[in-house]
Amino acid sequence: MRTIKNIFVHCTATPQHTTIEQLQAAFRRRGWSAPGYHYVICPTGRIVKLLDDIFIANGVAGHNEHAVHVAYIGGIDSQGRAVDNRTCAQRSALQTQLRVLLTRYPGAHILGHRYISPDRNRNGRVDAWERIKACNCFDAATEYAGLRPVRQE
Repeated sequence: MRTIKNIFVHCTATPQHTTIEQLQAAFRRRGWSAPGYHYVICPTGRIVKLLDDIFIANGVAGHNEHAVHVAYIGGIDSQGRAVDNRTCAQRSALQTQLRVLLTRYPGAHILGHRYISPDRNRNGRVDAWERIKACNCFDAATEYAGLRPVRQE
């Protein structure tokens, strides 16, 4: 079993009508042997598992060995600009999936992909101008700071 230290939240940086099959085809075109995400949240709230957690996904270069990746379909507007366009169903399903993962991996940190960028001014945080990617289009660490694991009965 892998040691999971981080749960990365992503957007797919695609239109919301993108299908799972189209995402998987894009990974293959990149020559990846594994998908970029373990779980994908569809606009309807359906959670699709692309890869078992025991396997390493290609979500964040240099940070995949100890990570699980969850993405929501969307993240761009009709002009291709970064935008948080999660549906209500996606917001709910994403929160549910993150709670499940926190239960499975106690102590793991929830981070947005965009925060794995260099801290160029060395102020201890990745400022907006330092981000290599806009992905995930919202501050996942702040939004999910109070999220707790699923309560075990």
